[in-house]
Amino acid sequence: MSEIQVQRRVPAAGIPSAATMRVWATAALGAVAGDLTIRVVDAAESHDLNLRYRHKDKPTNVLSFPYDGETFDVAVLGDIVICADVVEAEAKEQRKESRAHWAHMVVHGCLHLLGYDHEVDAEAEEMERRERLILAGLGFPDPYEVEHGDA
Repeated sequence: MSEIQVQRRVPAAGIPSAATMRVWATAALGAVAGDLTIRVVDAAESHDLNLRYRHKDKPTNVLSFPYDGETFDVAVLGDIVICADVVEAEAKEQRKESRAHWAHMVVHGCLHLLGYDHEVDAEAEEMERRERLILAGLGFPDPYEVEHGDA
């Protein structure tokens, strides 16, 4: 059984509920059990974390920090940080329903905690395939359809 904590550092308007994010994260984790935290932040905090850990001087939609420390009695998967400002701006820019984009960011972040990545084409294809399956199971459209120009 996983414990999924949700922390909000920005006003809740437009941000899915903690319970909803837990449902999405649980779907992404599948049979993997482990604790994780989803932290919703503003652009300033996202920018700071992205600069500090990825050396990119801008806020980003989602950051994942897999836990690689000591072993505890319960598995600790890590932390996901989602920038509300960037997610909302991207949804508008990409003409996606906001809730669908939020779901995508939660699923995407969880898959990173499970070791999926998108730095190499073959790995990116597998990660996108998993995202599509998970999101379809949650009732959301293909998150890459608009981005890839297929719509």
